[in-house]
Amino acid sequence: MIKRIGILTSGGDAPGMNAAIRAIVLTASVSNIDVIGFHHGFNGLLESDYQRLLPQHVAHIIHQGGTILKSARCAQLHTAEGARQAATVLEELELDALIVIGGDGSFRGALAIANYYQGQIMGIPGTIDNDIDGTDFTIGFATAIDTALDTIDKIRDTAEAFERIFLIELMGRHSGYISLSAGIAAGAEQIICPEFGILQPHNIKALLAPIQRAQLMRGSSSYIIVVAENSYPAGTSALAETISEALGIECRACILGHIQRGGSPVGADRILATKLGAFAVEQLLDGAHLMMAGEVHQKPVLYPLINTGEKKKQLDPYLVRWQQNIASD
Repeated sequence: MIKRIGILTSGGDAPGMNAAIRAIVLTASVSNIDVIGFHHGFNGLLESDYQRLLPQHVAHIIHQGGTILKSARCAQLHTAEGARQAATVLEELELDALIVIGGDGSFRGALAIANYYQGQIMGIPGTIDNDIDGTDFTIGFATAIDTALDTIDKIRDTAEAFERIFLIELMGRHSGYISLSAGIAAGAEQIICPEFGILQPHNIKALLAPIQRAQLMRGSSSYIIVVAENSYPAGTSALAETISEALGIECRACILGHIQRGGSPVGADRILATKLGAFAVEQLLDGAHLMMAGEVHQKPVLYPLINTGEKKKQLDPYLVRWQQNIASD
C-alpha cells in the first residue's frame, strides 16, 4: 500500500508542470496519500529541502507557468554517491514512491536512484522539446509552439515592411519538433532542423537557391526561415551574415531563447498534464515501477523509463515531406 509519495520537477521548466503537480496532489488526496514536494529538482532531494503538499497548496496553480517546486540541474546525481544519498533520503522520509517530472536527463537521474531505492519510481514527460520516446506529446510542447508562433507572426510584419530575410532560431536542443510545427503554422518559407541534416557551410547554396527563386517570382518581399538551435555549426547569427553577403539582401537573426519556456500553459498542456499526473498516481497504486506515464493516440499509456531516451521518435513524415517539397519548388 502506498501511503506517501515524493514529487519533483527537474531540468528545463515547461508550461504545464504546475498543472501536473496539481493533478498528482489532488489524485493522491482522494486515496489518502501524503505528498512531499522537493524543491529545486534533485538538489532538494539530496538536501532534504521539501514541503508537504496539500490540496489547498495547489488550488490555483493550473494556469501558472514555471513550477512552484522550482527546478534545477544536479551534477551530483551523476555520481553513484549522489544517487545513493538520494535513495537514503527517500528511505528516511518513508516515501513509498517518487514521481519525477522532466525530460530524458531527469529520467536518467531517476534510474540512477532506482539502483539503491526500494520504492517505486514513475516519470512524467515535462519538456518543451517533445523529444521523449513513448508519448505523442510532452507537457509544455503545445505552449512553446504558440509562443514561437506569436513571435514569428510579429516578425513577419516587420520583415514584410522592410522586405528583409529573417532567421528565427527556436529551441529544441537536438530536436526539430518545435521548429517544424511552429514553422509550418507560421507559413515559414524554409525550415532548418537536425532531422533534415546539419547545415554545413559548403551546402549553403541549397539554402540560397529557394530564396533567389522567391525573389525572382515575388520580387522583394519578406522571407522567413525557422532554424532549430544547433542546426548550423557557427550559429544562426553567423548564418544570417553569410546569407546577407551571398545575396546582397539584409538578413537578420532573431534568437527566441528561453522565452519559449515561459508563459501560462495553453489548454492542451493543462489537459495533458492533468491526465498524466492523475494517471501516474493511479498506476503507482497498481504497482507500476520504473515507468513513464505518457499519452499515445489520446490514451494514457505506460512506457519503460529506460527506453524514453532512445530518440526513436520521428517528426511527422507527411509534414516533413510537404515542407521539403514546397521549399524546393
